[in-house]
Amino acid sequence: MSDASQNLSYQAGEATGQAQVKKDGLMDKAANAAQSAKESCQEAGEQLKAKAQGAVDAVKDATGMNK
Repeated sequence: MSDASQNLSYQAGEATGQAQVKKDGLMDKAANAAQSAKESCQEAGEQLKAKAQGAVDAVKDATGMNK
C-alpha cells in the first residue's frame, strides 16, 4: 500500500471512530432526556392523583359522606 493510500485509510478510520464517539454521546444524552421526561411525568401523575384525592375528600366532607 502506498503512503497516500495508507494515510487515506488511516483518516477514514479516524473519522469512523470520531463518528462513533459522537453517536454514543448523543445516544447517552437521548437516554438521559428520556429518563428525565419519564420521571417528570411520573411526578406530575402523582401530584395529579393527590389533588384528585384531595378533591374527593373535600366533596365527601362537604356532603357529610366522610363520617
